[in-house]
Amino acid sequence: MSLDSPTVKPHDRLAAALAEDMAAVNTLIRESMASKHAPRIPQVTAHLVEAGGKRLRPMLTLASARLCGYDGPYHVHLAAAVEFIHTATLLHDDVVDESRQRRGRPTANLLWDNKSSVLVGDYLFARSFQLMVEAKSIRVLDILANAAATIAEGEVLQLMASQSLATDEPVYFQIIRGKTAALFSAATEVGAVLAGRPEEEIRALFDYGDALGVSFQIVDDLLDYWGTDATGKNVGDDFRERKMTLPVIKAVAAGDQTERAFWARVIEKGDQRDGDLEHALELLNAHGALEQTRTDALAWAGKAKDALAVMPRSDMRDMLADLADYVVARVN
Repeated sequence: MSLDSPTVKPHDRLAAALAEDMAAVNTLIRESMASKHAPRIPQVTAHLVEAGGKRLRPMLTLASARLCGYDGPYHVHLAAAVEFIHTATLLHDDVVDESRQRRGRPTANLLWDNKSSVLVGDYLFARSFQLMVEAKSIRVLDILANAAATIAEGEVLQLMASQSLATDEPVYFQIIRGKTAALFSAATEVGAVLAGRPEEEIRALFDYGDALGVSFQIVDDLLDYWGTDATGKNVGDDFRERKMTLPVIKAVAAGDQTERAFWARVIEKGDQRDGDLEHALELLNAHGALEQTRTDALAWAGKAKDALAVMPRSDMRDMLADLADYVVARVN
């Protein structure tokens, strides 16, 4: 089947175009997650890294470097570093959220324990910095180090705000720009920096990654009430974890006193009963919260595509633009 076929998903087209580089990234990941003294490290890491994730974030680094004409070896190291940062945050998130499933499989903290998940996550963070140093660029190190700090900050903010009806849209966007978009934007920005591109193009790829990450997270939150995708996420996971995501924030803002009392009971107090998820879905639909959330995701995807306008025309630029559309198309 041709890669230009409309039946081939944009993510798959991008993966095929970057297949050689991604193979090198995967080899480096396997080598870097090895440990001579602690066999549990590769066991826990392999369980998550090899669980069938899309590898979207490292692909963004490779795509950015390719788009900018980089011909050196270090985009592979930075892509692997980005994936390790992401994997470390997933291990920590599952402990914080007391999750039992990730990508359709039992979580590492369920199969082993919380201590192993936290410590292996710490190990992967350390490995990521070892890989960053290989590029011999203080600016690249600064970008990825700041992203790692911003992700942690976003997670702490979410911990403070997620079960409060006082959480509004500005706080929500502050959270997701930290916990999700920061790594997307760092992944695309470092490719341009590595290639020595002009500041205008570096900023454009930062803006692309930021907007793509925001759109991605909005859709991820929307899928919790709209349906399920290949990640294995089930309808109602965020509801059961009492998260104030964008659809709920919109419904709460539009609700009357009785509806707010319902949301306070199930989200703030955690008093969830049979039929509550179904009632929550009724309220979300009654106020158009799901459609409004999808509209927001489309708008951010549009911002991502607009950011690419300053980049030279190429097949890679087109694939990145198509990827922004695909992120939203996960909701059908």
